[in-house]
Amino acid sequence: MKPPTRSKTKTQVWVVENGKKRLRQDQLTTEEPLEIRLTSPSRTVAITMRTPGADFELAAGFLFSEGVINSKQDIDRMSYCTDESVDGEQRYNIINVQLKPGLNPDLQPLERHFYINSACGVCGKASVEALLLRGYAKITSELTVKSEVIYSLSDQLRSHQGIFSATGGLHAAAVFDAEGKIGNLQEDVGRHNALDKLIGNALLGDLPFNRHIVMVSGRSSFEILQKSVVAGIPIVCSVSAPSSLAVSVAEEFGITLVGFLRGNRFNVYTGWQRIITA
Repeated sequence: MKPPTRSKTKTQVWVVENGKKRLRQDQLTTEEPLEIRLTSPSRTVAITMRTPGADFELAAGFLFSEGVINSKQDIDRMSYCTDESVDGEQRYNIINVQLKPGLNPDLQPLERHFYINSACGVCGKASVEALLLRGYAKITSELTVKSEVIYSLSDQLRSHQGIFSATGGLHAAAVFDAEGKIGNLQEDVGRHNALDKLIGNALLGDLPFNRHIVMVSGRSSFEILQKSVVAGIPIVCSVSAPSSLAVSVAEEFGITLVGFLRGNRFNVYTGWQRIITA
């Protein structure tokens, strides 16, 4: 089934300017729930508020970053819901994921993901220790990047945000090579969803992150860094500040964490050795 395109929603808005009002048409970022279901074992593993689009990538990226799968080969197939008891377009808000036979993932850590909101309000409840217990290795990529390349990322991120340009209400995550060339960009109402879409796109396309930079709009939270650890991303940049827990994760797992990247200025919180300055 091909889902309807509905990443933007039309609305009417009153504009008040210089004491006068006028009615005009506007576009909003669409926000709808996505339920990710496993078919065997039969279980809903997450319900997240997201912007429709790249739903299979979002599901794959989420399952990978949460440790349910280790590669795309762990997924037999993905499909939208075909249950006739579910009304019309709502079927496109449910993804069924069939894992390969014999795969028995530990689903207990996923309990925190029921009814995640798009602002990622529950991210800080997890801990660095939980990631260590999952056995993820420290990132040892020898990637180095010139500061001039880092300067260029923010403007590139914004210029490639097609839906943001129309709605003004969307987060983005993008991957760049060491020369600053953009490879892929994903948008979503939630920054963690945008990153899951980006990771899922790379996972399904067999594209490794170990020689690349990822930039996200907004801030770097614990969940952004947790997903980056799993994906093996050596350099993570953001427009705003990181949280204290994000810095702790970056330090523990060898990630170069850049924040407040705006124009020709940025802060390096961890892993400064990967940044080449004049």
